[in-house]
Amino acid sequence: MDDHYKVLGLKRNASREEIKEAFRKLAIKFHPDKHSQSSKAIRDDATLRFKQLSEAYEVLSDHRNRADYDLRSYSANKHNSYGGYGYAYSYNNNYRYKGGASHSNTHDFVSKLDIALRFLTTRAFLLNFAFAGALIGGIYVIDMGREALWRGRNSGKSFEAAMESIEKAKAHKRQGENSKGGIRH
Repeated sequence: MDDHYKVLGLKRNASREEIKEAFRKLAIKFHPDKHSQSSKAIRDDATLRFKQLSEAYEVLSDHRNRADYDLRSYSANKHNSYGGYGYAYSYNNNYRYKGGASHSNTHDFVSKLDIALRFLTTRAFLLNFAFAGALIGGIYVIDMGREALWRGRNSGKSFEAAMESIEKAKAHKRQGENSKGGIRH
């Protein structure tokens, strides 16, 4: 993956205006029409550079795409850096000492937190969350409606009390049938 900041000759903290100006200057320099009379090697190089510039500008000029790119490139640089003790080149273009097991886990936590927040704010997650909320809300409303309906039709009795009285009535009916010579068990 090309470093979009390097392609445009910028630092990571460049403003939107700096990104726009750097792209404009380099796009004029490497535009394929400007090199139409050049040799094939120069034309091909200019075309490739122009494509890289366009991709870099497209990503860095949009704040969401830029934040996503910064997160991905930070993670990629962190995982591709020297694996043991020693010095590693970090995302902010500084060499830092990487001290193995004693190395601070702050960056790991922040990286995992960023990934979790990005997942929790994706459109698919939010739509699924809203759908689940609607289902749970619907179940709650139906349950509350069922209870209200029960109370309206059964003055003051709870469902459990009604079931208990039905069981008593059934037992009383069976007892009456047994005493009159009905079916015996």
